[in-house]
Amino acid sequence: MDAPALPPVIRLHPEDGVAIARTALAPGAALAEGLRVGERRIPPGHKVALRPHAAGEPIRRYGQIIGFATRPIAPGEWVHTHNCAMGDFARDYAFGADARPTEPLPVPATFQGIRRADGRVATRNYIGILTSVNCSAHVAELIARQFERNPITGADPLAAWPNVDGVVALTHKTGCGMTMGEPLKLLRRTLAGYARHPNFSHVIAIGLGCEVNQLGPMLEEQRLAGRLRVMDIQERGARATIEAGMAFVREVLDEANAVRRETVPASELIVALQCGGSDGYSGITANPALGAASDLVVRHGGTVILSETPETYGAEHLLTRRAVSREVGEKLVALMRWWEEYTAREGAEMDANPSPGNKAGGLTTILEKSLGAMAKAGTTNLVEVYRYAEPVTAKGFVFMDTPGYDPVAATGQVAGGANLVCFTTGRGSVFGCKPAPSIKLATNTPLYERMREDMDLDCGTILGGEETVAQCGERIFELMLRVASGERTKSEKLGFGGAEFAPWTIGATM
Repeated sequence: MDAPALPPVIRLHPEDGVAIARTALAPGAALAEGLRVGERRIPPGHKVALRPHAAGEPIRRYGQIIGFATRPIAPGEWVHTHNCAMGDFARDYAFGADARPTEPLPVPATFQGIRRADGRVATRNYIGILTSVNCSAHVAELIARQFERNPITGADPLAAWPNVDGVVALTHKTGCGMTMGEPLKLLRRTLAGYARHPNFSHVIAIGLGCEVNQLGPMLEEQRLAGRLRVMDIQERGARATIEAGMAFVREVLDEANAVRRETVPASELIVALQCGGSDGYSGITANPALGAASDLVVRHGGTVILSETPETYGAEHLLTRRAVSREVGEKLVALMRWWEEYTAREGAEMDANPSPGNKAGGLTTILEKSLGAMAKAGTTNLVEVYRYAEPVTAKGFVFMDTPGYDPVAATGQVAGGANLVCFTTGRGSVFGCKPAPSIKLATNTPLYERMREDMDLDCGTILGGEETVAQCGERIFELMLRVASGERTKSEKLGFGGAEFAPWTIGATM
């Protein structure tokens, strides 16, 4: 017996005045009894009006306001940037109103992790090369290149050290020509987070010698003395520094290779939640499915980190309701006020965040994008709010202040200690984040089929009615455990993850 046909649109909440097109809808196509598509074709993932909207009336999706009608909208009409825009509205922060005890699962899940001497658990085992300044970037890259696996030919200089996942140079475009104070502190906090990261067995830091971000003061400020070896190019020259860096790697390879994986509880997972290249399906499939997996991580005692503050804007009142205390909730609200002031000072607007690709995929305003993006964090309590790249020590669901730009956001999360990244995408972002493995979750099946070598899991099965959000979340959680145990992701197989290192640059460039 054939399965019943799926409805052409998806309505997410009884109060919604719009629904999402499951596939492209032709003019005149039937949507429901007495309701047909208007004169314009509606692309897949885009919104169609279910009822009339007067000019200025709120438009709701997820049961929440995503914008306001800029002119009258008829039932069956395409709803997008031509007739829907941002507007201000009151938010009820209701601090802690929805906070509930998190019920732990009776049988904790486990994975095969690497227990470091300080007790922390690694999911990968890299040797790292950090740079204090852009001026030392090329030297660092030349060192790492000597030990690089070729993902195309399979040639592997590290074949004799199978437990070493690689040697990675993490370079950046700052470190000098910058102001002191918060910009320098933020850069040093980020570099220190990577220097301490459990996914690095050994780390070397390379400077030029005359930069603002001097290695000596950084080691002292961040208490890194004895944690990593440092070299300044001006003390010996570029070629000699390269040779010394290569000698350092060869010196520590045997020790790095001596690690063994062991059974550890899933409470050791610290998962960075990311989305990029989002579309109209993101808030229906991959993001809520990742949210279901996030709930499982938390219920098993682990940590999930939601970030991208500008992409939480307009939906923050739903997170403050889940805060474990007013203090935690007010930290999040304070971040929103900072971003409002920051964008105003720079002559920008918060609604400038949705990219052209986001809009082509069906997202209209930052409010709509935020509501879909926050679904990645599931339903558990918000237990803490962190500054960019601060060490994450709390267990449970936490928030970290970052820009919405994916590489910068993920860099902060990994600096905070994330040992795994889960990245949802509807348009097809390719991304890695060494030393943490990055799992890519496709929001729709056509994307997954088109980019099988880049996508790790298809969440379009939810759209097709093949599984529920909870079932897809279970698959994601199981994939998390396998990847944390050493299974390589698609981005790892292609060598992604070094070039995506991007510390947040704030302040003036001098």
